[in-house]
Amino acid sequence: MSDERSLAEINARIERGDAVVLTSQEVCDLVRSGEDLGIQDVDVVTTATRAIMSGTYAVISLPVAEPGSFVRAVRAWINGVPAAAGPCPNERLGILDMIVLGTSHSHSRDRPGYGGGHLFRELVEGKTVSIEVETSDGRHLQKEARLEEMPFARLFATRNSFKNYVAFVNPRSEPLATIFHALTFGPDLSCATVSGCGQINPVKNDPGLETIGLGTRMLLNGAEGFVIGTGTRSSPSRPNLMGFADMHEMSPEYMGGFATSAGPECIGSWAVPIPVLKPSQLKSLTMLDRDISLPIMDVNIRKTIRRTSYEDVWGSSDLEVSFDPGKCISCHSCAVEPACPMRAVTFEGGRARHDKALCFNCGLCTSRCTGGAFKGRLGAISFDDKKIPIVLRQSDRYRAIRLSEVLKRRILDGSFKITQKIE
Repeated sequence: MSDERSLAEINARIERGDAVVLTSQEVCDLVRSGEDLGIQDVDVVTTATRAIMSGTYAVISLPVAEPGSFVRAVRAWINGVPAAAGPCPNERLGILDMIVLGTSHSHSRDRPGYGGGHLFRELVEGKTVSIEVETSDGRHLQKEARLEEMPFARLFATRNSFKNYVAFVNPRSEPLATIFHALTFGPDLSCATVSGCGQINPVKNDPGLETIGLGTRMLLNGAEGFVIGTGTRSSPSRPNLMGFADMHEMSPEYMGGFATSAGPECIGSWAVPIPVLKPSQLKSLTMLDRDISLPIMDVNIRKTIRRTSYEDVWGSSDLEVSFDPGKCISCHSCAVEPACPMRAVTFEGGRARHDKALCFNCGLCTSRCTGGAFKGRLGAISFDDKKIPIVLRQSDRYRAIRLSEVLKRRILDGSFKITQKIE
């Protein structure tokens, strides 16, 4: 009798209530405790990642004026963020199609550091946004709208969910402004920043893309969407994914903008089910952080100069940053507030306040706070005979695990159907 099984068999087990569905974190916890998992022990593994996802854009369409009021739009902005008008000209219909990049910067002076990622989250939160349109005859039209008034709004990912990403260091003697740090990157190997959710990442759990491909149903920022293939710059050694989902169904918890010293970036979250069809899949599914290579790159030239493992990042670190308001020493000028890339920390009335719902758990606050009100172990990168402290994480494993748990519940209650990839 063959150990292999089909997706149809697994879906039938789910419908009968007999399936074993585990999150990737649960699988790894079992392996760490000494369990020897076989194909009979698990039917589906839910994987996830939440991180800076630069390769993200939105396609939005809505009426902005009465039919016949203008011929076509040539430029547009939403909350000051540039939007490409088109590709369809919609001549004289008063309807505007727009493409908004997740990394576009707002031109509005009252929104410093605001970009496409911030805009996407505010739309999903139900906030009203300001739309400005320049028409082909030189007029400027303005309109306010909410997401519910936009019949079409989809988020597309051109390059998301890398199998693993990298740690960055700056070995040069000069600091550097870069998208890989919220502040200028300190010189002389004084600090490191990291990206990647390690052992729970979708493509780490299916590196050969045996079950993930065109047509695979997944969750993008909490909304049901589909994988539409591999993304830009994907390669057999470093695969990544392309996909899309409807913004109307997304959850703001899993998205947002992230301010860096080189401008705003976009946050995205993926959760992908991995049906366990054959024993050979277990090698990847049971691989732990300590077994996953983490390239260390010189941030100046984007080249790998050393390697370590994700155990340095997640092995003994705290997934969440904690805040003790009683330890705030009411500094004359709070060092955390301007540094927080999520603007999750405010300083009012001589006291710091922490918005836990907005916090990305990047951990930068822990090295900025003089009084120690912000706490969290971030780990350190092994580099030759030294340890370089991690000062910023551009991945949020805490909420990635939460999203994998959401996907698990939805599979078990029948509200999420696992699909076979087409190719």
